[in-house]
Amino acid sequence: MTGSSVPPTATTPTGSIARPKRRTPFWDNARFACIVLVVLGHAVQRLTYDSDIALSLYLVIYAFHMPAFAIISGYFSKSDAPTRTQMARVITDILVPYVVFEGLWTLTKWIVEGQANPNLTQPSWTLWFLLALGIFRVVLPYLALLRWPLVWTVVISIGAGYLPNIDSTFSLSRTLGLLPFFTLGWWLREHDIVARLRLLDRRPWWVWAVGSAVFAVAAWTAWFFVDDWRAMNLREWLFYDENYAAIGGTQWWAGGVRLALMLVAVLLSTAFFALLPRDTHWWTHFGQYTMYVYLLHSFALYPFRESGLLRNAEPTWLWLPLVIVGSVLVALGLATRPVRRIFRPLIEPRPAWLFADHDLARREGRRSDPTGSRRPREQVRTPRPDPRQNG
Repeated sequence: MTGSSVPPTATTPTGSIARPKRRTPFWDNARFACIVLVVLGHAVQRLTYDSDIALSLYLVIYAFHMPAFAIISGYFSKSDAPTRTQMARVITDILVPYVVFEGLWTLTKWIVEGQANPNLTQPSWTLWFLLALGIFRVVLPYLALLRWPLVWTVVISIGAGYLPNIDSTFSLSRTLGLLPFFTLGWWLREHDIVARLRLLDRRPWWVWAVGSAVFAVAAWTAWFFVDDWRAMNLREWLFYDENYAAIGGTQWWAGGVRLALMLVAVLLSTAFFALLPRDTHWWTHFGQYTMYVYLLHSFALYPFRESGLLRNAEPTWLWLPLVIVGSVLVALGLATRPVRRIFRPLIEPRPAWLFADHDLARREGRRSDPTGSRRPREQVRTPRPDPRQNG
């Protein structure tokens, strides 16, 4: 099962049009659910300073949502030596949008705040994940050459936290921190685990029960010990963005905290995937356009983030549900066709002028994003010939 589609332009030896592969809706459901959690995590952040419940929700989300996204991205990544087209896609799908949106963020900060510090080495807000995906793609063929690649990436992730010179420059700290999850996704696909264990077949009732119980325990733990999590600065640990000493982990065994958090992330991601629907819903196709939501939602949330509207927002029982509903609506709105048409040149650029071979930028059209979602080409409808005109 691939979760991707092949454009219906290929022909069989007899000249007939081949049927496209059936798309696996589960992966689109998973992508869209993950991107909703990304928006929700950023939206609820301002409430966490004044609400224990909001902080508990925030910690549960951050405990697994980006690891889950990395697992999905790794599942649809290839470890073979990249072709010229695949190499070009790292530039068109990741590097060019990164530069474009860093420029937009610099302009936004200059207009709103009156000052800006253009620096491509320091990703703005959400843009770190673009660089991480680019680095993941580059290093994966090398990791695939090793024995026990998962073990090596776990060692790298834990070891990186001890080194103060590995920081947010080019999002290297987060990239190395999340590398095991990306590699896990690739490993699952490489060993055909999903198909062999029939994980996308109909689930027995107890899978729902166990998955729900896992999240119930996680939510209770996050809320009951919320003062302890605040004291240990747990949110910073979940970002994978700082060395241990910078966030209070001065003990020699600080790497064990990251290892424990990685195990929790895998457990919660497994429960998350287990609870997701396997069939198609009205919102499933939005999972094909997660990069639009990812790159645009921060601009939609920026006014709320900077205005202080959600600071001291009481009562929590009113504001938190409003933020949750608003996050879902933002995710849905940014994935709609009108938004895609307007922002496609920025998010899915095809700069032919950048390449010696102009066709590299246009090859395969606009039908994939860095998370691995592959979409069929938009077909141009041509009128059928009138049989009365044929003789």
